[in-house]
Amino acid sequence: MADERENLTYPLFGQAIRELAQTIADDGYRPDIVLSIARGGLFVAGGLGYALDVKNLHVMNVEFYTGVGTTLDMPVVLPPVPNVVDLSEKKVLIADDVADTGKTIELVRDFCEGHVADVRSAVIYEKPQSLVKCEYVWKHTDRWINFPWSVEPPVVTREGQVLDS
Repeated sequence: MADERENLTYPLFGQAIRELAQTIADDGYRPDIVLSIARGGLFVAGGLGYALDVKNLHVMNVEFYTGVGTTLDMPVVLPPVPNVVDLSEKKVLIADDVADTGKTIELVRDFCEGHVADVRSAVIYEKPQSLVKCEYVWKHTDRWINFPWSVEPPVVTREGQVLDS
């Protein structure tokens, strides 16, 4: 059915994070830093940070989706941009909620490459069309995903959210 969706609840999210963290731990990967792709990746990074006992969390703000199924031509890094010196020679785990097109994770991975000791990515969901095949995936799907943090409309709607640094 074309309009079937993945429905991630908060309890299922907790299970997904624990299972994803266990997969990473079982692989022997011990990241020094979890680099979150905001906004959806913030939840994933926080959960993985606790589960993998990583306190060094960084955030990279990237805009790509402008609505349900609508995107910019290319993802754009929004300020503030992390300082690559902070990532230097570290093992970095990129965390996001979904690898849909893969363009956002590809942008962040390209940002890290050449500056870090090792970079890998972890997502709750990966779609078949993703340009990037993440090292750690909880579930593969071709459906639209209803995340518990974005299924309800905002309490307030604000214009001009991008801040200049």
